[in-house]
Amino acid sequence: MNAPTPSPTDDRAASAPRGRVDRFFHISERGSTFGTEIRGGLATFFAMAYIIVLNPLILNGTADVNGDVLEVPQLVAVTALVAAISSILMGIVSRYPFALAAGMGLNAVVAYGVAPLMAWSDVFLLLIVEGLILTVLVMTGFRTAVFAAIPGGLKIAIGVGVGLFLTIIGFVNSGFIQGGGGTIVSLGSGGLNTLPLLVFVIGLLVTIALYVRKVPGAMLLGIIVSTVAAIVVQALFGDRGEGLAWQLPGSTPSLPTSVGDVVALPDFSLIGLFAEGGFNIAARWSDVGVATVVMLLFTLMLADFFDTMGTMVGVAHQAELTDEDGNLPRTREVLAMDAFGTIFGGAASASIATVYAESAAGVAEGARTGIAPIVTGLMMVVATFFAPLVTIVPFEAATPVLVIVGFMMLLPVGKIDFTDPAVGLASFFAIVIMPFTYSIANGIGMAFIVYTFVRLVEGRPRHVHPLMWVVSAVFLLHFAEAPIYALIG
Repeated sequence: MNAPTPSPTDDRAASAPRGRVDRFFHISERGSTFGTEIRGGLATFFAMAYIIVLNPLILNGTADVNGDVLEVPQLVAVTALVAAISSILMGIVSRYPFALAAGMGLNAVVAYGVAPLMAWSDVFLLLIVEGLILTVLVMTGFRTAVFAAIPGGLKIAIGVGVGLFLTIIGFVNSGFIQGGGGTIVSLGSGGLNTLPLLVFVIGLLVTIALYVRKVPGAMLLGIIVSTVAAIVVQALFGDRGEGLAWQLPGSTPSLPTSVGDVVALPDFSLIGLFAEGGFNIAARWSDVGVATVVMLLFTLMLADFFDTMGTMVGVAHQAELTDEDGNLPRTREVLAMDAFGTIFGGAASASIATVYAESAAGVAEGARTGIAPIVTGLMMVVATFFAPLVTIVPFEAATPVLVIVGFMMLLPVGKIDFTDPAVGLASFFAIVIMPFTYSIANGIGMAFIVYTFVRLVEGRPRHVHPLMWVVSAVFLLHFAEAPIYALIG
């Protein structure tokens, strides 16, 4: 098992169930309480609420092959709706603290890699087909078998890599790390000289203090304090000139001044867009070509498959829900609900919904059961009506939590056997490639390839599970996608 992670549940021993709901979700068994689960669900919601704004901006940022552009208000509504229903179902079916929403990176592939090749309706039909394929892989046990085939030390490394991935998301989304002039990246924009960065630093220090003092609700309180600080800082210094301007993309924090700043009726008209044009798939994709469609499906499925696996491993390790081999009981249920999120995301025109690494924010609050994502989902339902109010929380107020969670997910790194060249080198690549390439799937792919290669060089190929060889070969094909596509195109 992992070394205990400091959390509000550390001082509570597991106790006997106190009712049907308690028994069903294993609340007392896992040393949690209803109050802790609710706090955890709220912390996860606020940590991932940025997707309600960011996913629409990404999908709205490009036109399909016909020049059509999706509207932001409609995308906000379906993004929140898909996250709501997917998270609630995940909580009920898997009973784990995993929330779902439109996947970062996956939505970029959809917007910039798929949409320019076909109409939006065909794009979302493609996502549904991908989700159905993933469902078959889950039902046949293949996806679960791949998870079980990964060496224990590598599973820990994947979790650590996800933690660093979360950390860099927090730094980048807050503007703490930006593209530099003379360097690849820099600290802020020539220094910590903008209001968003001031708010981020305040929020980071407050969250660290609350975490160190083991204050219940530390992550959620950090977000609330940071949001209040953002509003105050903007009110006091927001008009002091360019040097202190609120310069980063996202919401400029301010108190609501009208009803329209708080509530608005959601527009769900994008639901079912995939059905436009009928269900003759061959005819609808004929202009794109079979080879291109297969390659697109392969790319989306591979990223979706392993992004989910990496996130699940990382969050489960942090919550100490895995067994001594690093496996998670009821993995099949988690992966089935993740596949459902892909199907529903396509049906509702909101991109692929996948397990969110920000679920770790709720785990950091002590969440250990499916109650937390149910709470997150219910908040997403509310968000469909209160999207203007949700956007008051700027990136800079939520991202300090991601940095602290990244630290917490780093703690089990000492359990990796770096003296074993295969495990050590593969773990190293998993840990560094994820944040450096902004992709969980890339890190897992490189780790698998390095692990199998080193075992081969050592003359110990039989120590590699057959599925590891298969998946490593698949990743090699994926990384060579561009030249292969050029040859067959």
